[in-house]
Amino acid sequence: MAELLDKAKNFVAEKIANIKKPEATVTDVDFKNVSRDSVTFNAKVSIMNPYSTSIPICEISYSLKSATREIASGKIPDPGSLPGNETTLLDVPVKVPYSILLSLARDIGRDWDIDYELELGFTFDLPIIGDITMPLSTKGEIKLPTFSDFF
Repeated sequence: MAELLDKAKNFVAEKIANIKKPEATVTDVDFKNVSRDSVTFNAKVSIMNPYSTSIPICEISYSLKSATREIASGKIPDPGSLPGNETTLLDVPVKVPYSILLSLARDIGRDWDIDYELELGFTFDLPIIGDITMPLSTKGEIKLPTFSDFF
């Protein structure tokens, strides 16, 4: 009986390991908005849903780091669903307070950009399997706007 259970466990584990999972890539991270207390950056993420049915995204978690220091983090609860067999472009807004940007003055002053590392976690609710979190990470630099961009 134990041998039969081991074979069943191995069969199920092999089938679950070979199931297609959603794939995502960060296509762009750019400056979005300025308010009185913060700057908002926008990460554009392209997500491919390999299933014929839509799958709900339970939440998106994010962490934005610069110079190995976390400058923004948070979660976006229930951002919607991914349509079946389609690639969807999602916008992930990241709000950074001015007080933190001032602490990055050396990096910003040197070349008028912010070197960043963005870590995202997409939690999906897949039928039968349950909740899975897909991590995604990217590095780059965000060019800050100049006064001439506003006028």
